[in-house]
Amino acid sequence: MRQRVARLCQLVSMDTLRSRIPSQEPGLEHEQKMAALSYLNEAWAEARLDGIDTDCLAQACLFAAFAELVSTYGEDAAAEYASTLAARIRFGEFTLDRARQ
Repeated sequence: MRQRVARLCQLVSMDTLRSRIPSQEPGLEHEQKMAALSYLNEAWAEARLDGIDTDCLAQACLFAAFAELVSTYGEDAAAEYASTLAARIRFGEFTLDRARQ
């Protein structure tokens, strides 16, 4: 599970918003992402145990994430970030079980 969390943490990138984020030490930012992903994985597992469908979970997570991005950075910055996701998905950045050669 730690490897999966580490892999997910590598995928979390907000480069398009970075200019609007107060500067932090790279190590601290990485630690916070790891902790956040750990919390999310635990909440996800609990919801699954309660019988919540994974598709419903994914959609709720996306809604909550984008609502937070819009609240924090504004609609234009969040939309700019979202516009990069299609290419990143197609490139395989979010594919966890992908064989790489």
